[in-house]
Amino acid sequence: MDELEPVEHEVNIGLPAEAAFSRFVDELGEWWPPEYTWSGEVLERIGIEARPDGSCFELGPHGFRCDWGRVVHWQPPEELGFTWQIGAGREPVPDAERAGVVELRFDGGEKDTRVGLRHHGFERYGEGAAGYRDAMASDQGWPYILGRFVRV
Repeated sequence: MDELEPVEHEVNIGLPAEAAFSRFVDELGEWWPPEYTWSGEVLERIGIEARPDGSCFELGPHGFRCDWGRVVHWQPPEELGFTWQIGAGREPVPDAERAGVVELRFDGGEKDTRVGLRHHGFERYGEGAAGYRDAMASDQGWPYILGRFVRV
């Protein structure tokens, strides 16, 4: 499959870069939309282990745990990268080689930060990849998710 265009989106948040980075990583469960998890409203925790090779994970009821990514780039408070191991049909993708990558850049001053997101490697998902890319670029994809990051 040919390489698909990455999804790119930017938001501004009224926090310095260090606080914005911390909000994204340490407070993920405060702002991540529960409808964008496997557990939904019974989600117990969603998080990113704050270290290189840390897991991106969801904890649900009855001890359910699903890793949905792995930290591949860790440079706080400026940059974060992780595999996005969620397939086009919302299924887990255990093989990181068949998953895309999400990269975030936090460019901040004393009072606010521009957060740039780039999600690439959609062609690795195989069948349905183009539609998946379009869904993540739509108003209900990364713009919605990052909008919650800013507002909540």
